[in-house]
Amino acid sequence: MFGCPEPRSRYRRVNRRFVRLATTVAVLLAGLSVGAVVWQAHHPSRRPNPSRQLAVTSTSYRGVRPPAPAPATTAPTTSPPSTSTTVDPGSLPQTAALPASDTAQFQSEMTSLWDGITHHSVADAMPSYFPEGAYLQLKTIANASGDYQNRLVHDFALDVDAANSLLGAGVSGATLVGVDVPSQFAHWVPPGVCDNSVGYFEVANSRLVYEEGGQTLSIGIASLISWRGVWYVVHLGAILRSSDAGIVLDPEAGPGASPPSSTC
Repeated sequence: MFGCPEPRSRYRRVNRRFVRLATTVAVLLAGLSVGAVVWQAHHPSRRPNPSRQLAVTSTSYRGVRPPAPAPATTAPTTSPPSTSTTVDPGSLPQTAALPASDTAQFQSEMTSLWDGITHHSVADAMPSYFPEGAYLQLKTIANASGDYQNRLVHDFALDVDAANSLLGAGVSGATLVGVDVPSQFAHWVPPGVCDNSVGYFEVANSRLVYEEGGQTLSIGIASLISWRGVWYVVHLGAILRSSDAGIVLDPEAGPGASPPSSTC
């Protein structure tokens, strides 16, 4: 029995060994924790970023990249093209501007007049004619609209027809050379004269100069009157007439002449 320790003494020795081992392990773990804290303090870039981890986790979970932000849009710097509209000059008020005969608008009007004569078409010639809306503003007579349609436009149609007949068989080859407007005879017709309420400029005896069959010829325009600084035909063959028939004013060889006149 002397060679073996007692059981209780053996237990005490094992217990002391276990305590020493547990204490050693605890000391080692504490040392490791302190070392990790010190290492982290000297390496701040390696600190975990919760938001970055969340983004990566979310991306990995969905299996796709997050959609890129939509590009910023700005309002266009230019306005969309506007729709052009033609304003009836007769709907606008009169001005006291003296018209010129060398403008693109007047030349376009005279081209329309010539097209109407050569094509035997009043509709083609109407862009050269005084606007109805302007006539209604200008005249103080009763039923100015009826007078415009039944007298003025009616007479204009008769005179376009007469000019077409004058050109005869060579009408298709007749070309307009120019329009001579005797601006030195232009005069202002004031309100209260000739039944008008706003006033206008008038010039008589302009000349349509044309070529036909190798010759230079011309016919007259009885009266041009102004609206807003533009000349318009108001009487082509005659201001007054004794019958319901078309008239060609003073047809001549060559450019002809424009006698002065003080008509309305």
